[in-house]
Amino acid sequence: MKIRFRNIIQICTAGIVILSVTSCYSNKSGSGRKLIWNDEFNGKGLPDSLKWNYDVGGDGYGNNEAQFYTKNRLENARMQDGNLIIEARKENWEKNKYTSARLLTRGKFSFQYGTVEVRAKLPKGRGTWPAIWMMSENMKEWPDDGELDMMEHVGFNPGYVHASVHTKKYNHIQGTQKTDTLIVKDVSEKFHVYKADWTPEKIEVYIDGQKFFNYENKEKTYEAWPFDQPYFIILNLAVGGFWGGKEGIDDRIFPQKYYIDYIRVYQNK
Repeated sequence: MKIRFRNIIQICTAGIVILSVTSCYSNKSGSGRKLIWNDEFNGKGLPDSLKWNYDVGGDGYGNNEAQFYTKNRLENARMQDGNLIIEARKENWEKNKYTSARLLTRGKFSFQYGTVEVRAKLPKGRGTWPAIWMMSENMKEWPDDGELDMMEHVGFNPGYVHASVHTKKYNHIQGTQKTDTLIVKDVSEKFHVYKADWTPEKIEVYIDGQKFFNYENKEKTYEAWPFDQPYFIILNLAVGGFWGGKEGIDDRIFPQKYYIDYIRVYQNK
């Protein structure tokens, strides 16, 4: 897998919507969808190895990040009290000053079209960079084969939640990425439901049922729409990086925890 340089977004306040929906929002599956994969994180200990792989290593993963991603280490990724906890810690590890985890379903689960729902509470503090995103199971070249970021949040700009797609034609390196932002003031204090609806025609992203990002398959070309192939899911908490570390890292905030209550994938009938 070719790891991409994660996007540096210049945030414009014009057109940004502030989310006022309460975090107790419940997103029901509905009669038109079939649950095809999920993890409720109700166990204890390491994440389910039948469902999750790890990316392991440091050197920034192409994003100039400061953490080392570990594997099978409870301190960085564990199930506890009904949640998956991804924890970023300030500690020396393999020439890096921080540790964290990046879990992915590549090689274990991928899907083409459907709905992804993740209920999560985000870490906070300058230098944190949690994400929920998807890439092609057959990724050969980034950004040609596509990426969908259904949630990104950088700690130096608390409450601003971003969703984006990256393709050969539309990506941040060219300054053409398709992205939008929703303000969720209590994103690190309460759980919220992040959802992406993916069809052959469009991708829509919601928080607690409020849509704030829409990308349509208007051009019918692979350069603009590579999203007609199986994608896998990634959950990670980065430290620093070109975007997450744009205003530095506050070492006083660590450890920081990223809580995921559940992740559910539905196939639209």
